[in-house]
Order: sequence, then structure tokens, then C-alpha cells
Amino acid sequence: MTTRTDTDNGAAADKNTTAGDSHSAEAAIDLDRFADIRPYHDEEVEAVLARLAHDSELLDAITRFRLPRLARFAPPLARALASFRLQREMRGVKTVRDLQLRIADYMAHMINSSTRGFEVEGLDRLSPDQAYLFIGNHRDIAMDPAFVNYALYRAGHDTVRIAIGDNLLQKPYVTDLMRLNKSFIVPRSIKGKRAMLAAYQSLSGYIRHSITDDNHSVWMAQREGRAKDGVDRTDSAIVKMLCMARRLEEGDSDIGNAVHELKIVPVSISYEYDPCAINKARELHAKETDGAYQKVEFEDIFSIVAGITGDKGRVKLRFGTPLTSDFETADEVAAEIDRQVLANYPTYPSHQLALAETGLAPELVDLSGVTAEDRERFQAQLATVPDTLRHWWLLQYANPILNRAGKAHRRDA
Repeated sequence: MTTRTDTDNGAAADKNTTAGDSHSAEAAIDLDRFADIRPYHDEEVEAVLARLAHDSELLDAITRFRLPRLARFAPPLARALASFRLQREMRGVKTVRDLQLRIADYMAHMINSSTRGFEVEGLDRLSPDQAYLFIGNHRDIAMDPAFVNYALYRAGHDTVRIAIGDNLLQKPYVTDLMRLNKSFIVPRSIKGKRAMLAAYQSLSGYIRHSITDDNHSVWMAQREGRAKDGVDRTDSAIVKMLCMARRLEEGDSDIGNAVHELKIVPVSISYEYDPCAINKARELHAKETDGAYQKVEFEDIFSIVAGITGDKGRVKLRFGTPLTSDFETADEVAAEIDRQVLANYPTYPSHQLALAETGLAPELVDLSGVTAEDRERFQAQLATVPDTLRHWWLLQYANPILNRAGKAHRRDA
């Protein structure tokens, strides 16, 4: 995927060599602040790929999915074949851009094989030369930012740096893969108020640095974790975190000014069907009946794979309009992000059929555009859901309509 590079005029560079060297040194010092959380740079790519090609845990993970029988009976041979295939696939990849161009090819194949179409709206109102902070609703761990990236790539924009929680980075190879794809790390597992504050100050500084200094867009979710119950709401604590850096670096505590310089753009993504819907329903059911849900090992990795390969039906992405400086509190900012996300959220027949099935708010049900084929597809999906999970499965699709009307049924934390 395309990545902009800045080139200086040769004469200007010669004229300002001393100043340029000084500025580069300062930039290097600044970037050292973010070394633990930032994405990998181009000069780090080849070494990381070489490390991954011989990472036994990654190779075992690949063989479990791609060569399950061989992995069971001849693990060393399976790992050797996976390593060879990985090195062949990554041959010629020397920069982040090289890698993302490969990912773009995989995205095109994934869209053809696991969706019934991918639509984008609103991107034509945004400048390809301007960095934005895209804040979106969150349905799928990997695919939400992947669809944003693919939409930007197709429209000639630079791709985004992606915020990802450290709870997902349970293995070194996962961290490497994510950071190769322009992901930066959001601290969630740090203990202690002082350590957490320092971590969030660093995170806020990196996001501000990316937007205002690097002119490089960022994507992050409107709240921690996926909205497993289908209720999209922005956590105002995220807005407060985003405003930390300007207050610390400029002494400016005006939230409106911080929001304006970050050029926040709300983003709505909708899937006709969610490949992880049953697993989400299982988690919601467990929380309701047992008071807690315990993830199994590598569950998030399995969710990522299911989200990539599973049937998604139609997918639509809508970009909102940049927020202005007319805000006085974090709650006001969160409310405007919510307003745009909900107003722009595309609904499909699956949403209306689910709402009708729940019996909730019949006055909001509109089946006028639902076809016989839509009903057949919906019933086929519903038939795969265990009876004990149907209520929670249906709510995931019904809640976007209910939420827009202020009637959402929540059971997500």
C-alpha cells in the first residue's frame, strides 16, 4: 500500500546541511521516546522478516491452520515447509510499503472470497495530503482497520498507523507482525496508576506526533475492545487521553484546540454478517449467566483468523466529517463521534430481520427492502446458532437500529 515519502530540494538541502543535521538528531531523539510502541521503520523490516521465518511458534501456528495433518505427524517437516513458503512469499519485501502492497493483494482476494461486496462513502471529502485521526466503531479485531486501509489505498491516500491493545500481543511473533503492518501499541495490561499515566502520556504524544509532525494518519477504535453487543459508544476517557499531549507539550488545556489539530474523523463500518457473532454471543451469555467469561488460549488469534476467512456478506465503510474546535469537554467530543458513527452506520436486511425476530421495538422494524433471498440467508445463519445463544446473537444485529433510537440493550463490558 502506498506510503508517502518526503524529498528535499537538493539545493535547499546543501544550503541547510548544518541545520538539517541538527534537526535529524532532534528527530531521532524524539522518536526514541516511542521506540517501545511505534511501528517498525523501513530499515528494520528485513531483519524482522528473517526472524519471523524461523520463529517456531509462528511456524507452528501456520502449520496448524494450513498443514494440520503434517503438523500432527511430522512437526519438523511441517515447520520447514512453512518457513520456506513464508520466505518465498516475502521475497523482495524490504520496506513497509512493499509489505503493504502484498497485503493489498491478499485483501482483494479476501474481499472476493468472503464478502458479497465492499462499498466506501465519504472518502472523497477528505484530502489525500492531510493526516487524520480516524476513530471508528469496532466489530472485528483485524478487519476494521484493514478495510479502512484498503479504502484509503484504493483512493490514493496513505495508509494509517493502527492502534492495537497490548492484550492482543501475547506472543513476540504477533507483536512483530502487527508492528510490521504499521501498528502501534496501546497499553492495557500495565499495573499501577503512575505507570499507566506515563504510558498513556507516551501514547498521546505518539498519536499527536504522527498527525502533526509526520502528517501520517492514525486509526483507533472508539472504545477498548470490540462492541460485542452491537452497541457503538465512544469512551470519553479516550478523548481525554488524546488531549494529554497538547496540554503537556504546549501548556494548552483547551480540548477544542486539541481536537482541531488532531483532525478527528469518525468512521462507521458495518458487516451484513459477523463471522465471530456466535463466539461473541457465547461471551455475552457467559457474562450474563456466570458473571464472567474466561478466554481460551489464543482465542483472539482464532477470532482474527475467523474474521479474515469467514463469510461477511456485504461490507460498507463510511467516513464522516472532521471535528471542529467547538468543544469544551471530552463528553461533548464523544457525543459528536457517536452522533456521526450512528448516523452513518449502514444497516442491512440482517439488522432488520434480527430486530423483528427479537420482538423489541416493532415500530422500528422496516422490512420493505427485504427480499426472499435475504430471508433465506438470514434463516440459514440463525439455524447455526445454539438456542441458548440466539438472544445474544440477534441483539448484535438489532442493537445498531435500537441504539440509533436510544433504545439499545446492553450487555458488554
